[in-house]
Amino acid sequence: MLALNAVFHEEYIETQIFESLDLIKEKYSGDDFAIELVNLNKGYQFLTKKDYHETVNQLQLHRSKKKLSQAAMETLAIIAYRQPITKLEIEQIRGVNSDYSVQRLLEKELISIDGKAETPGRPILYSTSNVFMDYFGLNHLNQLPQLKDIAKEENTVGENIE
Repeated sequence: MLALNAVFHEEYIETQIFESLDLIKEKYSGDDFAIELVNLNKGYQFLTKKDYHETVNQLQLHRSKKKLSQAAMETLAIIAYRQPITKLEIEQIRGVNSDYSVQRLLEKELISIDGKAETPGRPILYSTSNVFMDYFGLNHLNQLPQLKDIAKEENTVGENIE
């Protein structure tokens, strides 16, 4: 009797869960929400409705462009000014491991693999990509700011004698 009661209880709970899921699906099916509950791979996920894919994709691209850590920005600057460059050379300039930063920049397509160096071990060479050029509004790498363009006179050492 106890086993039968446990089976009945599990079926009752399962029925309640599916009824709740149906209520949630119904709630999010209206035009008030850009997401919907979808049954996928033996589970449920909230996904963007097809009508909103383009808009959400544009927002996601915009957000992904903004989020670069200080380390990633340093790495990107080194690659931009010294390209093509190996990861070892980047790490020698920065003084720290740059695996994560290089990987993030590759994922965001701000840098690309530009072949292999002709040195022992043939390390990968990295360069900036077309996405980098578009993102920073550059037509040519010679449009990158030069140190003389950003150095302030107050940062100089010693007297300025002319």
